[in-house]
This record gives sequence, C-alpha cells and structure tokens, in this order.
Amino acid sequence: MNTALEKLFGSSARVKIIRLFLSNPENLFSLEEVSRRAKVLIAVAKRELSLFKGIGFIKQKEQTIDKPVKLKDGKIKIKKKKFNGYFLNILFPFVHALRNLVINAAPVDKEAMIKEINTIGRMKLIVFSGIFTNHENSRVDLLIVGDSMKETKLDKVLKNIEADIGKEIVYAAFKTDDFMYRLGMYDRFIRDILEYPHEKALNKLNI
Repeated sequence: MNTALEKLFGSSARVKIIRLFLSNPENLFSLEEVSRRAKVLIAVAKRELSLFKGIGFIKQKEQTIDKPVKLKDGKIKIKKKKFNGYFLNILFPFVHALRNLVINAAPVDKEAMIKEINTIGRMKLIVFSGIFTNHENSRVDLLIVGDSMKETKLDKVLKNIEADIGKEIVYAAFKTDDFMYRLGMYDRFIRDILEYPHEKALNKLNI
C-alpha cells in the first residue's frame, strides 16, 4: 500500500475501500462484503461507509437476492433475502480525480507483491498481466510457477493483494514440471498468457 496515500487519506483502510468502489463501479456491496474484500474490521468499514455516504461518494439502496438454504432433509431451498448495499455514486464530482489519484497515479506496489508471493514457496516465475499491465482482456492477471507452494498461504497472499487493488485477481498457479510440460506442448492457455502484453517480475526459468 502506498504510504503517501495513507497519510493523505488518513488510513490504509480508507484507501482500500475507495479503491474497491472505484474499481467496481457497477457493483453493490454489503457491509460484510466491504469488510471482507478490503480486509478491514466491520466497525472500521461501517465508519468509513458512513463517511463516504455522508459526502456523496457512495449511495445506498435495498436489493433482494436469492439465498440458498439447506433444509433438514438435505434439500436446498431458495429464499429471498433483502439487504442494504452500497455502490459508487458516478455523479460524485471528484470521481475522476480520485480515480486518477488512487488508481492511476499511485499504482499498487509490485515490489511488495513480489516479496509476498515469494513466501508461498520456491518461486520460479512470476508474471503480471491483465489489470497489472492495463490489459484487462488478458487470460489472467497473475501467473505464478513454483514448487512446494502452500495453498493456504497462496490464498492469504492473494486476498491481501486483492484488498490492496480493490479487485478480484484472476490467476493461474503451476508446479514447475507441469508448467514446463505445458509450455513444451504449446499449451494454448500458457501461450495466450505469454504472447499477450505481460511483465515478468521473476524469471528463473529463462523463458
């Protein structure tokens, strides 16, 4: 997270929630979703949402969703559930200025991301694409190749990165042998990633 932005906006939580709404302008988020996606406490999310709603940055509306409920006999019943969600007010006068400042002028710290990804296992290849290179039509946003990767650690690291950038990451993770086999077989998925604009942040495989 950019420390200058944290100082400017008062906290990392505020920056992450702003990023969440700016990066997902069409989404409706519940309080719990904001807390989970931004990785901040419910109380903190509630306070920030109240502030943002007060200044007109976000709006609130009620929505009905289908929620599956498991019955005693094991069957699944769909119930209607209402909740008050929050969404970006695209008419907020400083939306474009905030987007330029928070997303474009202060990109996510890739060096910090690489450091975190390296804790997952013995990493051999880290490729940034998609949202990290401003080519959102890429097959993935992140490709990682390595060995002895811990799934729980991988999940935690990705959730941390998602909280910082405000968007869910499309990623692919391969063991080294599996990746090299697919590469040698001209696997279409791998080729699409490597032939599309990308950035190799770590390349111990010399490809």
